[in-house]
Amino acid sequence: MSAYSYSPAYHVARADNSEPSSYGPSPQETYSPDDSYLTDRWGVSRIEAPQAWQITRGDQSIIVAVLDTGINNDNQDLADRVVAEVNFTDSSTSDDLYGHGTHMAGTIAAIAPECRLMNVKVADDMGRCEPSVVARGIIWAVDHGAQVINISLAMIASLNLEEAVNYAWSQGAILIAAAGNKGGSEPSYPAYYADCLAVAGTNKNNSLALLSSYGDWVDVAAPGFNIYSELPQNQYGYKTGTSAAGAHVSGVAALVFSIAEDSNDNGAVNDEVRWAIENNCTPMGEDGVGKGLVNAFQAVTETTSSN
Repeated sequence: MSAYSYSPAYHVARADNSEPSSYGPSPQETYSPDDSYLTDRWGVSRIEAPQAWQITRGDQSIIVAVLDTGINNDNQDLADRVVAEVNFTDSSTSDDLYGHGTHMAGTIAAIAPECRLMNVKVADDMGRCEPSVVARGIIWAVDHGAQVINISLAMIASLNLEEAVNYAWSQGAILIAAAGNKGGSEPSYPAYYADCLAVAGTNKNNSLALLSSYGDWVDVAAPGFNIYSELPQNQYGYKTGTSAAGAHVSGVAALVFSIAEDSNDNGAVNDEVRWAIENNCTPMGEDGVGKGLVNAFQAVTETTSSN
């Protein structure tokens, strides 16, 4: 049930997949704010994404890189949103045969429907990955135009991983990472790094979700319990874990990026995007969850008023 497991010899991490997927039928007109699918995608409503859509639904110029097990290339809702892909694993395909990356991509697209996706496969078809491979994926994503980098993975510390995170931030990207599902305050990486936004998971009661990691190194929290999203073979189902929480925040980051302006003239807007996300959270009244539950509507509203 951990967010990751690894061998000391190989430092192999596993994509967060703490709950088996349960399958369901394909929803209709997936990204309309009036659709009943929002009942299932409770996290999208909880962070007030539909209200944020009155201001922005994102923009095609904003690319969210999903560093994961791939994105299913036959998914009817996601395939035409993928603008670039690369495979850094020993798998023969960049397609998602594991089901984790597609689920994350679906949540991101549900929150920022006008943005585009980048499929950066860094975890193999068993969900395993190594920090050095994730580092390569980060650098590739930034060099190919990603502004938001979703890392729903947790692993051990690595110098080249930290350097890749720092490089991405210096190039104007924002990195969102899962805090992990170890149920304690032990740091996970790359979430722990200063230039990465660490995300804990919440349940439907707006409390820390069971097994979510927490601590003073966590920056924000987002829905991470029974999250409904796309799966391979045009299926839909539920997953629990901070991976899904991170995907919610990446969707919010994409929305904010689409309207943010460089208010401090430093040549980038990732600092404005991060500030808007962190400083417009709903307080949760408990320790270890950073500024609290992310709020897409408040974040984009604040960004608009600051422009």
